[in-house]
Amino acid sequence: MDSTFILKAIIIAIVEGLTEFIPVSSTGHMILVGWAIDFRGEFAKMFEVVIQLGAIMAVVVLYWKKIKESIVEFFKFIFTRGRKGKTGFRFGINVIAASIPMGITGALFYDKIKSKFIPEAVIVGFIVGGVLLIIIEKVYINKAHKVESIDSITPVQVITIGLLQLLAVWPGMSRSASTIMGGWIAGLSTPIAAEFSFFIAIPAMIGSSGKDLFEFDYSIMTPTLWIALIAGFIVAFLVALIVMKKFVDYLKKKPMKIFAVYRIVVGILLGVLVLIKIITLTE
Repeated sequence: MDSTFILKAIIIAIVEGLTEFIPVSSTGHMILVGWAIDFRGEFAKMFEVVIQLGAIMAVVVLYWKKIKESIVEFFKFIFTRGRKGKTGFRFGINVIAASIPMGITGALFYDKIKSKFIPEAVIVGFIVGGVLLIIIEKVYINKAHKVESIDSITPVQVITIGLLQLLAVWPGMSRSASTIMGGWIAGLSTPIAAEFSFFIAIPAMIGSSGKDLFEFDYSIMTPTLWIALIAGFIVAFLVALIVMKKFVDYLKKKPMKIFAVYRIVVGILLGVLVLIKIITLTE
């Protein structure tokens, strides 16, 4: 059993848990750290998908009450022909509607999107995403009549968020950053935009991971790889659970500028290192 390999897997899982729900691009960070510790290859690609699902499980656990109540009300609304469960039904429809643009894009262009996961695209995504965060927060954060409840989001706002989520197909851009920016433009407060981004991450991540998990060649799996996979899932889940709660608490008091500056600095630094050939992020 290769304990060093398992340790590398745990490090990547920690990176995923730390970055999945904050606007800094978990994919970009996993590519960078994966290069630094030499954690690459076919298993690594599948591993990243599984630990992202681990992070998504953190949403289910942290917001289980809201999810359970919304599911119950969703079907209650259907079975009572709209007499009961309006709030849960509306919330469910909002999550579904916000996920449609990404779902259609993924279904039509999944392979092309995956093929664009190259160093240059990730670096530019880091920098451009950071600049957009600064600009959009400055322009829209003081917008009047901000939505302060996740159940008060309107269909028009949902469409705006769903369309902005499409920016996440650009590697390094960040799904979290894209949906939060969409929330700002739509008139949501920052904490509500962040929380809604958690919920729409569930269908987005499950949908994007399904194809990879189905097509993976599991015949290569060894005891070491299985242990790494299970450990990674658990670690990503636990770290994401902690980060999500602290992230929302932070957004209730502070602006997002610190994440934007971090993205720009990391993007520039990474670009310089690749340009002068100190590092190479290719396989």
